[in-house]
Amino acid sequence: VQLQAYGGGLVQAGGSLRVSCTYSGRTFSSYTMGWFRQAPGKEREFVAGITKAGGTAYYADSVKGRFAISRDNAKNTVYLRMNSLKPEDTAVYYCAADPSGNYYVTSVEKYAYWGQGTLVTVSS
Repeated sequence: VQLQAYGGGLVQAGGSLRVSCTYSGRTFSSYTMGWFRQAPGKEREFVAGITKAGGTAYYADSVKGRFAISRDNAKNTVYLRMNSLKPEDTAVYYCAADPSGNYYVTSVEKYAYWGQGTLVTVSS
């Protein structure tokens, strides 16, 4: 299983950015997918998750209303659209896959597979 995250970059506060993550394999549609982030000196934290078919998304309170997770199972890709970005959103963003396919998976330990991360920097 390989996950490749990309699309990070430098953006001004208030701006938008979309990060993507592509899965290499044939079972993508059976996985719950999530996005996490880790800022310097902080623990990795849950950002957003989405169910196998993409019907339900859920978010950390800190990003609710600003971020949107989506997936395209035909392209084996999960996306995170980030709007109204703030300097405190600066972090390395990781995609992750949970093969259990369960709903509302928010803990790091539940995700078995991880991408390498993509850096998002929000300037003030």
